[in-house]
Formats: sequence, C-alpha cells, structure tokens
Amino acid sequence: MSIITRMANALGFEKRANGDGYFEAFGALRTGGTVTPESAQSVAACYAAVAAISEAIGSLPLHLYKRDGDDRIKAVDHPLYAVLHHAPNGQQSAVELREWLTSCMLLRGNGYARIVRGSDGQVRELLPLAPERVNVLRKGDNIGGYDYANRDGIIERLLPGEVFHLRHRAGADPLIGVSPIQAARAVIELAIAESEHGTTTFRNGTRLSGLLKIPCKLNYEQKASLTSSWNTQHAGVGNSGRTAILESGTEFQPLSMSLEDSDFVASRRFSTEEVARIFKIPPVLIGDLSHANFSNSVEMARWFIVHTLGRYMTAWEQAISRQLLTPAGARIYFAEHSADAMLRGDSTGRASFYESGIRAGWMLPSEARRLENLSVIEGIDDVKALA
Repeated sequence: MSIITRMANALGFEKRANGDGYFEAFGALRTGGTVTPESAQSVAACYAAVAAISEAIGSLPLHLYKRDGDDRIKAVDHPLYAVLHHAPNGQQSAVELREWLTSCMLLRGNGYARIVRGSDGQVRELLPLAPERVNVLRKGDNIGGYDYANRDGIIERLLPGEVFHLRHRAGADPLIGVSPIQAARAVIELAIAESEHGTTTFRNGTRLSGLLKIPCKLNYEQKASLTSSWNTQHAGVGNSGRTAILESGTEFQPLSMSLEDSDFVASRRFSTEEVARIFKIPPVLIGDLSHANFSNSVEMARWFIVHTLGRYMTAWEQAISRQLLTPAGARIYFAEHSADAMLRGDSTGRASFYESGIRAGWMLPSEARRLENLSVIEGIDDVKALA
C-alpha cells in the first residue's frame, strides 16, 4: 500500500473503482471469462437493447418547467433549460449527451458529467466524463468526491457538487450503480460463446473438428504429409466444398457438435430472449419477431414506454432536481419528459382520442392542433364543440 493510499485511508477517504472495477471483482466469483461493455455489444441483441433504450431517452423532449400556482409553464429563460433541451456544451447536442449517459448507465452502471456553473450558481454546461476513467472517493458512507483521469493522463479531483452522477440500479453498494450486463453476465457470456461457436464453424466451412484414426504407426514424415494433405483438402472456408479422401483404413472421429446437434438456431433465439429479459425490453423491439403480430407489437411498444423507459425518465428527472437545481430552485422548477409523441399511435387512433377529448370538454381544439404541431387558427376554440 502506497503512502498516499495510507494517508487517504487515515483521513477517511476510501478509493473505490467505478462500475468497471466492481464488475471485474463480481465476475471473478462467478466465471472465468471476461465480459466487458465492448464485448457485450458484440452481441446483436445486447447492442439493440442498449440502443433502443438510450436512443429513446435521448430523443424524447425534456423540458424544464416552472410552477405557476396550479399550472406550469416552460422555463425557457432559465439557463438550465437550454442545457437540457438544446446543447449541454459546445461539442454535443442535448440528444447526444443524454443518449451517451444513458448508454453508460446500461453498460457500466454509472454515467458521469462535469457540472459547470456560472457566477450565479446556475448550471451553464454539462461535460461528459468517461466512466472507465472515474474513481469514486468515499468518506464513510457518503461520496466525498471523484477522481477523473483525463486523456492527457492528468488526474483531477472533483467535488460531489461538480459531478452529475446517473446510476443504474444499485448493488451491494447503494451509491454505485450495477449494469444489467454486470448483474447477469452469464447470459452475455453464453450469447458470446454461441456467436463464437457459429463463427468458428462457418470459418471452417461448417465442418466438424475431430481426429484421424489410423490403424498403423506413422513416422514423422508420414504424419506431416497426412496433415498437409488433410488441411489442403478440408480446412478453411475456401476448401469447404472439397471432399476429403481417407486412405488405408483411416477414419474420421468428430470431437465437436454440429450446429444441428447443438440446436444452434434455437439457442441463439433463446439468448435473444434472455438479453431482452435482463434489459426489461420486449423482444420485438430488438428484432425478435418469432412471437410477434400487429396487435401485440403495438401493445409491446406501449409496454416499453411505460415499464422500461419510465424508470430511466424518472431517474433523469430526479437527478436533475437533486443535482442541477438548488434546493430553493427545486421547489419552483422541475424537469419532465414528454412521451406523448411515442404514445399517440396511428392517425385513426389519434383522431378518435382528440375527438373524445373535445366532446367531453377536457381538451380544446387548439390544444389538439398544438399536439400535432399544426399552426394556430384564430378563434378555433370559440367554435361549438361537436354534438
């Protein structure tokens, strides 16, 4: 243990790794393999699940509102509004940053951004911090700060109020998030193994690996000649159409299962369902249409918004209130996503919804036009509602 480490511990600081460090320690107890965020995304189902959630969260409108009695209005004049809705910094759009931070939560358990405040204490910028280069410093049971190693190799000490920290569901440590691929890494390992098995099989011309059984003893030259002959006729994709000729009682004994014997297609489909399960996402949204039809696809899309995206929208909104607004500001302002566009459905369903709202009196025609991004018609609300 270094002198610096001993001094930090004496002062009550405990240096802990970010999600990746916990990830490796957790995995060592489970299996001998290694699953990283990069290798997990080589599984198409995992990549699609992360993309579906992070892209949806990034593209949903996120507005800052101001409470006005029982009503609310968009706080377009507040500095944080532009950060959340337009551009969080000079290099990224709001969509890009929110999508990236959400994907960090899903793949690494935690997403970080540096908070830049103006002289008035209001947030002016959010700068992305690569989670693999962030170390969380603990003081007792609380977070005492963050050490960030930038790309120049310089370690910067940041206070808790200088870092916007998004967490996935916590594990043993309630202040450090654990991603789905960390918690269910065996599922990802199996999917990777199946992919590698398929790749190896097809690279070898879908031929089995095995042994050549020869009824007599061969010298070194004969073994080398047989090996060369076999490899020339059999091994590799380019030779997959050739037929091997076995002489003098030589027999081929396979040592690996064929794709058919291992139920390759069925196991790949099951792995897709397992990945969808750990990300809590309907399989139809990551390309598994084996049990899909028009009716249940529409309902699964709604299920995705309510049960999958709901958690991430709430996590963003509450993190903004707690970390980006002052206590006094949080009593007046709040952030909220708008999922109306994703819930609207087809044109026939929307027309029926608006008509029923106007008939019942809880929606005005001008409000329906606003939801459809149509121009204002003067006096349209003065027209008598449909009888």
